[in-house]
Amino acid sequence: MKTKARKPAEEQLDFSADVSRLLDIVANALYSHQDVFLRELISNSSDACDRLRYEAVQNPALARDNGEFHVRVFKNTDTRTLTVVDNGIGMNREELVDNLGTIAKSGTAALMEKMKAASNPGQDPLKMIGQFGVGFYASFMVSDSAEVISRRAGEDAVWRWHSDGRTGYTVREATEEEAARLEGTSGTAITLHIKAGAADFLLEEKIKLVITRYSDHINFPIYLGERKEGEKPVNAVTAIWARPKSDVTDKQYTEFYHHITYSIDEPLKTIHWRAEGTVEFSALLYIPTMRPWDLYDPSRKNAVKLYVRRVFITEQCEGLLYPWLRFLRGVIDSEDLPLNISRESLQFNPVVSRIRKAVARRVLSELQKLAEDDYPAFATFWHQFGAALKEGLYDAYELREEIFKVARFPSTAGDDLTTLADYVARMQDGQEHIYFMSGENLGALRNSPQIEGFRSRGIEVLFMTDTIDDFWLQAVHDFSGKPFRSVTKGSIDLSKFKQDTGEQAPEPSAKPSEDIGKLIETLATILKEDVGTVRLSSRLTESPVCLVAADNEADLNLERVLKIHQKYDAKSKRILEINGSHPLILKLSRLASGEGQDSEDLGDIAHLLLDQARIIQGEPLPDPSCFSRRMAKALEKGLSG
Repeated sequence: MKTKARKPAEEQLDFSADVSRLLDIVANALYSHQDVFLRELISNSSDACDRLRYEAVQNPALARDNGEFHVRVFKNTDTRTLTVVDNGIGMNREELVDNLGTIAKSGTAALMEKMKAASNPGQDPLKMIGQFGVGFYASFMVSDSAEVISRRAGEDAVWRWHSDGRTGYTVREATEEEAARLEGTSGTAITLHIKAGAADFLLEEKIKLVITRYSDHINFPIYLGERKEGEKPVNAVTAIWARPKSDVTDKQYTEFYHHITYSIDEPLKTIHWRAEGTVEFSALLYIPTMRPWDLYDPSRKNAVKLYVRRVFITEQCEGLLYPWLRFLRGVIDSEDLPLNISRESLQFNPVVSRIRKAVARRVLSELQKLAEDDYPAFATFWHQFGAALKEGLYDAYELREEIFKVARFPSTAGDDLTTLADYVARMQDGQEHIYFMSGENLGALRNSPQIEGFRSRGIEVLFMTDTIDDFWLQAVHDFSGKPFRSVTKGSIDLSKFKQDTGEQAPEPSAKPSEDIGKLIETLATILKEDVGTVRLSSRLTESPVCLVAADNEADLNLERVLKIHQKYDAKSKRILEINGSHPLILKLSRLASGEGQDSEDLGDIAHLLLDQARIIQGEPLPDPSCFSRRMAKALEKGLSG
């Protein structure tokens, strides 16, 4: 009598509490979007084939018996099962546990919050599937249980993973019958036991519809049913980036974007072209609508996948894109790189360098067209990614001119953003500088006392509101021969520009009246420990005082940024400028000459003026308690007088 083969020992493992709650949300809150589960399974299979195809370039033995890379979908109405099989890289026991038994690497807590938000009315939960690597778990929307059979390329053992999505999962070696589903090759077979409410996924026409809708762009053939002579794939097979633009629909572009990004947004801009000449490559790049949360994380790498003649090489090729284009998503397929190139040598390859520059120029050109043809869409882009793009002004000298054509800045000219070229075109006769003011809060900048004199004379001031602005302005000294100049630094003579009233502005260098001169001397003496000097201002028309930096010191906001980010220990003292025509300053000048009140009050008032200038500038007060006492004393005197 033939002895029945003994079933391999099975190991029972538990999901974490977070995974269990996640599975409940996926299976219930997202239940109305069932189609996506098949898209995710096929997408995972495609990635597995891509990975093995690349590994086989280095080690052909890994895929010697696999034949054509493909994905196959089976249905069985008798057993109510749907199976997706690929002959890709496969998984061993450890990878099954890591990839299917836990989502700890995906940031479970953050994922749970987003999944809950996506289940609220008005949100599209379909877009959440896959964003955090939960595509496989979508299977439990349509199945009572899932079984995974997998063999890792280069290994003999075949493993079985099984779960009902509720009580944990089991892992054991597969039986010979189970392993036969892989047809003697590496790969993975996922079998779902379909729920009664999802029986339409056992219909051939339904399966075809889902495949052509979501997976037509997959670069491997997808077959339906058992292998047969002359069978044709359900999908188009050709890599979407290798097709002519006229053959790809907007819907297919969008589906491919979701396939490679797992993002929840629609692409703001799709850029598809083939470069020919000194370097040949195809590129399909997307500009997202939403900024990723880690866009400014120093460890973030670019997320554009590199292929060589349709063979996937890597999705994090350092040097393929400039760091300031790290918001791009998509694919670049080179014809000139060798197939057996190592990931380590890519960044030093001259072909990669030429591709990087060509891609940057094309993207900048497309952005300029977007600004001309669809400004609202461009404004959305600039709000999300403008700060990153401006990093190129600092470290991409050869592309600075192209970046300036795209860069936009707020200014005193109105609410719309402006280019530097338009600013220069509006400059007044005799204006030699491009004036700017930097800071974090645009509203505060628009109300800054330092720009009052410029505004009254119709001189436009640019507002630099991103941290990177303070750094590229140190490397870029002019535009079209016009030097950049901060309005919060140094002595600026505005006397040659007429005010809007037509009256000539007072000469800031003219000799002050005797009373004002006495006030300046007195304030300088009282505040000698806190400010470098006190002087009359041509900047001020409405406010009594403001602070500026000396010519040989860092701009006010740059110094603040350096203190925060580089622990800069500044020893510089601010310059206190006073408005010689302001009523308060005129009264103080008489007080400084001994008229009216006791001149001892001038000490408190001087420090109040300095603190007022600090507050307007957004700087912390060195002694808030003293400020409060002085303010209370001044109010008391004012009310009693």
